Amino acid sequence: MRDLGVGFGYLVRGQRWVARHGRQYGFGLLPGLITLVLYAAALVALALWGTDFVAWATPFADDWSSPWAGLFRGFLTAVLFALALLLSVLTFTAVTLLVGQPFYEALSERVDRDVSPDGTAPESGLPLWRDLWISAWDSVRILIRAVLWGVLLFALGFLPFVGQTVIPVIGFFVTGFFLTEELTAVALQRRGVDLRDRLTLLRSRKMLVWGFGTPLGLAFLVPFVAVLLMPGAVAGATLMARDLRGEETGDGDRDEDGDRDGTGGPDGAGGPDGAGDRGGVGADGRGQSAVG
Repeated sequence: MRDLGVGFGYLVRGQRWVARHGRQYGFGLLPGLITLVLYAAALVALALWGTDFVAWATPFADDWSSPWAGLFRGFLTAVLFALALLLSVLTFTAVTLLVGQPFYEALSERVDRDVSPDGTAPESGLPLWRDLWISAWDSVRILIRAVLWGVLLFALGFLPFVGQTVIPVIGFFVTGFFLTEELTAVALQRRGVDLRDRLTLLRSRKMLVWGFGTPLGLAFLVPFVAVLLMPGAVAGATLMARDLRGEETGDGDRDEDGDRDGTGGPDGAGGPDGAGDRGGVGADGRGQSAVG
């Protein structure tokens, strides 16, 4: 249960990080704003023409007597809109990360450099187009999983009592898991961790994942909140990815240019541990543990 609090702590730490780095926060807002406009337009279109679409899709109800045809189509319209809202929450992060891949890659690398004892960040070594392709394909695979879960939970929602109590709670935990996977993928993909291994890694620390992703999923239900929280969510997910990989994480007191504040270290000796000692440097010299 302790991991629940630790996961929520990473979410808070990510928001605090971007609050201290205003320039990074400003860049991180752009992809979310673009995605929000696209999703809002789609939902408004569904609200305006959803009834017409349902009427077109149910011609067999044209001859039903009043008020049954109207009640049936009204119910289907409400179901369609509710499903669209659920899918919007499940897919918003994936689409935003895809739209803003270069922005969030840069932000995640900046976080890594800031908190790494030796001031470095892992790099995939792949060209940008290859990183974008892998990210897009992984997002599609996660989206398929999320849609299947969404449809299943939506159907179970019609069960008496259980559908109105237990199923919504399960739904938020499922949403939190997928949100966390998408967000940590930014940092883990740079470390060469593929989708299958990422899922295995996250399942090994489910409480940590739920502590991070479930509150975020709840917050994303509030309009505009998702846009405001996305940069901090990416920062927090990067910190959590370091935890999952067993990498040492410092206090993160570098300035906007990636240098330690002051004279280069807490004691002015040129490094985090004084006298230039690089604590936590792994065998590859990049500050990574051999874990994973």
